[in-house]
Formats: sequence, C-alpha cells, structure tokens
Amino acid sequence: METKTETFKAKASNGTPQASSSHVEKFMEIIIAKNPGEPEFHQAVHEVAETIIPYQEQHPEFQKAKILERIAEPERVIMFRVPWIDDNGEYQVNRGFRIQMNSALGPYKGGLRFHPTVYLGILKFLAFEQVFKNSLTTLPMGGGKGGSDFDPKGKSDMEVMRFCQSFMTELCRHIDANTDVPAGDIGVGGRELGYLFGQYKRIRNEFTGVLTGKSLEWGGSLIRPEATGYGCVYFMDEMLKTKGKSLKGATAVISGSGNVAQYAAEKVIQMGGKVLTLSDSEGFIYDKDGIDVKKLAWVMELKNIKRGRIKEYAEKFSADFYAGKTPWGVKCDVALPCATQNELGEKDAEVLVSNGCAAVAEGANMPCTPEAMHVFLKSGTLYAPGKASNAGGVAVSGLEMSQNSMRLSWSREEVDERLRNIMKNIHSTCVKYGQDEKGINYVKGANIGGFMKIARAMIAQGHV
Repeated sequence: METKTETFKAKASNGTPQASSSHVEKFMEIIIAKNPGEPEFHQAVHEVAETIIPYQEQHPEFQKAKILERIAEPERVIMFRVPWIDDNGEYQVNRGFRIQMNSALGPYKGGLRFHPTVYLGILKFLAFEQVFKNSLTTLPMGGGKGGSDFDPKGKSDMEVMRFCQSFMTELCRHIDANTDVPAGDIGVGGRELGYLFGQYKRIRNEFTGVLTGKSLEWGGSLIRPEATGYGCVYFMDEMLKTKGKSLKGATAVISGSGNVAQYAAEKVIQMGGKVLTLSDSEGFIYDKDGIDVKKLAWVMELKNIKRGRIKEYAEKFSADFYAGKTPWGVKCDVALPCATQNELGEKDAEVLVSNGCAAVAEGANMPCTPEAMHVFLKSGTLYAPGKASNAGGVAVSGLEMSQNSMRLSWSREEVDERLRNIMKNIHSTCVKYGQDEKGINYVKGANIGGFMKIARAMIAQGHV
C-alpha cells in the first residue's frame, strides 16, 4: 500500500506550525507501520495529530505521558465470525467487530455499522473519532465502534433477524450497560436494534440499557432518531451567529437521504431555510423550488418504508436528477454533507467556496477529504468537523442511557432542549480552543477541546 507520508507532508490542513511538521510525520510513520492498509484510520489520526502534537509540545505533561499515542491505540479489538442461514437454507459467513477504543471518560459508546465496506480500518477510524466526539458532549462516555461486512439491503426480515441473533450471540460477551453501550449506524436501524436487543435479553436474562436508539416502547428516547441531523443544524446555526447570520432564508445543499440527511433537512426547513438537494449512491436530486415539509415526508416514506431510490423523487415532483453525481456544484449558502466518509473532495470544496457558500457542517463522519478541509480553512469558510457538528446523535444516546438508568422517560421538549444546549456548549468549546489569526478554527477547537478532557482523565487514572 502506498504510504501516506508524502500526502501528509503536502498540506497542514489546520494551521500546524512548520516547526512541528517533522514530529507529525514521525508520529504518522509509526501509526502507518503499526496499522498497515487502513487509510481511513491514518487520515483520522493525522487530522488530529496536526493539531495535538504542537499543542502537546506546550504541555510537557501530556507529551511525557504519551497521551496521543495511547488514544490512537485501541484498548481492545474484538473480531469474530458471524455464521447465519439465508432463506434458501444456505450457510453464510460474515465477519463481526467491536473496537473498544478508550474508556477514560466512561463506558465505550459508539454505533454498529452493517455495510459491505466495513473492515477493521473503517471501524478504527470511527472509534478514534468517537473518543473525541463523546468527550466534547461532556457526558460520561468513552469511545468505541463496531459492526460487520453484512449488507442488510435486499435481505428479508427473517434473514436480518438470523444474522443479528448470531452477531449478538458473540457480542453479548463483551458489552453491558456499564462497560460498552453500542447504538445504530449505517445499516443498523430500528429493525436491527430490536433483533439485537431481543437476543441480548434472551441470553443474559436481563432488561437493561445495553443498546441505544431503541424503540420508544422498550426504553428508547424521544428525539434520538432526529438527534444527529438536528444537532448538526443547531451547530450550523451557532456558527452562522458568529458572523451575524442565520438559517432563515438561507439555501442549503444536503447530501444523503438517510436518517441524518432527513432530519437535517427537517430542521433546516423548521428554522426557515430552503433545502435544495438530497442524494443517494445513484446520484442527487435538485429541486429549485425547495424540498418542503410534504415533499420531505414523501422522501421519508420512500427511504424508510419502501426502501426506494432518490431518483423517484425527481419523477414524482418534476425535479432534476443527476445520476452518478454529488450535489456540491449547486449554488448555496450552507452545505451539510450527511452521506459517508470522503464524499466531498478538493474540487468540490473549491466550487462551494467560489459559489459563495458561507458555512459547511459535517453531518456524516469525516465526509470531507483533508484537501477539502484545507480549502475551507484557507478560504475562511466556516467549517465544522464531524466530531463537533454531528455529536448530537451520541449526545442523545447518552441522554437515553441516563433515562434507562433512572427508569424514566423525558418529554420531547426536554430532550430537544438538552440537545440544543449540548450543541451550544460544544460550539463554545470550539471557540475557546480554536481561536487563530483568521478567527475560529473549528477543527483546532474540536480536537484540542476533546483532547483536554481525555488527557486529564488518563493522567489522573495512571498508566491505563
């Protein structure tokens, strides 16, 4: 595999002093050597190292304790086979994972992803990001991630159930409400969580808050499905306020059409903005009149119930559909990448900037490439990394854990208010640690803000 050293030398994407660049390169050489063939993990660690290594040099107690080196090494990696029987009576075998990355702040917390692209490197990148994201929420949660290369698309309910039961039969040995609390992610929605929880309860003979994102009828929290999308828009609103702007009357380009994109669109509409695009793996739709509440409800039924393709929207509402394309060429005031990692590249970022896009907030995990991030930061465009702007989902998962522990349920308004306050506090943390000569560097602020809490906890707890 091509080493990333030359790529990492080319651009310091968040303002690292040149004097520290050699230290970053040496650190990354070690990371790459220890974790070969995992480019997503290398990318995530490098983005943090660019900020944290210069910061550690000003704080010898963190450098001496090798805090960043310890955060970049999982506390535990669990990998297992998942055999299951399809509807034709044939055995299938998938691979399951759980990365327990860091527990300095609380039980491991992070989603399960079922998708054919899942492998160790993807999950390590997600778990590493999760550690910082969970720290920023200020809730008592460590970081983890898990999943399988199983693809639920095209599978019957019975096939999905049999897979989930096999997956949980092994995973249940490694999780509980005080150790590791998974949630859903791509490919793991209400159906999958129900099957997983049912198998855990059957094996362990206990009804406990071991999973979050559960149905309301059996321990879930109001606002949890909406939380990542809503939280991203709340963070975007806080960013715009620093420039005296708001979402009212703003045009928004959104990628994706799954859970995060749907509720980001809903909140933009509620706050007076105009949503122009949604997308899926086949392309994107552009509705110049805007995707209103009724149209969005139709999309939710299409994607969540009928499991259809977004191009059907174009046929239904006479909108434009661009096959095989991403929506970043559409002129807009704000952009919300809510699909998947590395979906927005350098050229996409240049087009957004040239079209006058004022702010970008990541709804997905690491949807912007390092080169795209560099373009946004260099241009002065407001840019929020996912560890800050998409922390709303895990924040409400943390609130769900609290409700489960207390055996009660908060109202929709109470949870929403708590979510909004958490996103405001994350924004304040980014402002506190992210000041530079161009204003607020949200990448720097999120990295240092998340790092500080973890570092202090790790030092206080000794050599763990």
